[in-house]
Amino acid sequence: MLSIALAFLTKIANKIPSFAAMLTDTHTHLYSESFDEDREIMMQRALDAGVKRFFIPAIDSNYAEAMFDLEKAYPDNVHLMMGLHPTSVKENYKEELQFVTSQFKCRNFIGVGEIGIDLYWDKSTLGIQQEAFRYQIQLAKKYKLPIVIHCRDAFDEVFEVLESEKSPKLFGIFHCFTGTLEQAHKAISYNMKLGIGGVVTFKNGKIDTFLNQIPLSEIVLETDSPYLSPVPYRGKRNESSYLALICKKVAEIYSISEEKVAEITTQNSKDIFSI
Repeated sequence: MLSIALAFLTKIANKIPSFAAMLTDTHTHLYSESFDEDREIMMQRALDAGVKRFFIPAIDSNYAEAMFDLEKAYPDNVHLMMGLHPTSVKENYKEELQFVTSQFKCRNFIGVGEIGIDLYWDKSTLGIQQEAFRYQIQLAKKYKLPIVIHCRDAFDEVFEVLESEKSPKLFGIFHCFTGTLEQAHKAISYNMKLGIGGVVTFKNGKIDTFLNQIPLSEIVLETDSPYLSPVPYRGKRNESSYLALICKKVAEIYSISEEKVAEITTQNSKDIFSI
């Protein structure tokens, strides 16, 4: 069994490009239960692939302890956000928002996220999702932090909230951007960078057809691990080492080197998160 496992890990490693430039995964759920059996090995693969900075979005209070444990294990690489994910906006959402508020009073975070609107699973919660979204945007303004937006089947609804909260103090990342060129320009107009992940490698992903019309200064890279694995791992568990594959695809789209993509997108992440 050990030899089979080592062979599998070697196969993975051989498919993942590695280069000198530093990569930044601006959105990865490394505290997920999906990594409980091999987290250290998975993290080492990412570090070996050149991913040195990991930005960790929150989901709800149930995951807080796991997030803090991850930060303790990798204090030089892992940076935490705090927020209430839209799919966790349920009957107890006010209690969850109070938890978020209390955490900002207790310690520092690098952003408010992930927050936003998700109408894929449940349209009946739209009203309270909008309320939670606005509340957390206002928290971000108060603490002068970026927001990281989750949007699924809800571009119009997200843009409506952003328009109502539009301000020089409002900035951040439109995580896992999968919209049209027009929607990309609109997101950027609200001081949002576009989070580009595994979807850019999909044959039906569509964003690869127009991404080079967006200045590279307006995008950051992400995996959204353990979700949305890039090709050739689509449908399997995602991990941060696969960011190198996303970087490679973006480099092909822009017809520049992978090192240049890594350099520019990492600088973009520093501009957003101030670290």
